[in-house]
Amino acid sequence: MENNSRELQARKYLEKHRIMELLNYLTSSLLFFQPSKPREYLISLLERLRIAKETGVPFPVFMDHSNIVAMFEMMDSAHRGTISFVQYKGALENLGLSTEDEDLKDDGHGITLEKFKNEVDKRTQKIWSAF
Repeated sequence: MENNSRELQARKYLEKHRIMELLNYLTSSLLFFQPSKPREYLISLLERLRIAKETGVPFPVFMDHSNIVAMFEMMDSAHRGTISFVQYKGALENLGLSTEDEDLKDDGHGITLEKFKNEVDKRTQKIWSAF
């Protein structure tokens, strides 16, 4: 019983402080840029996060709009202007902006580039505002 209680406490702590989201972002950023000095890069990124939080400057992101457009275009190989809900959900998971167990609702319509960009922006801001 004590192990379950300890596990539950640990899980609640990680959720409360959004540690898994932070680690997911740091890992994604590290893999995206692949800096030659990964420890120094992570320290610098954490410092920029602290400064952004204290001053209100924009949070550092590793994907700008051109990267988001390129990702969307790769998924929209038929150039229909939309991607499927499954592609959308998978992209959010790969970017660390959603979890597999998150209950996203499929409205039956394709996901446009505008909706995709807006959702990536909104979710990124939500994650950073928690740190």
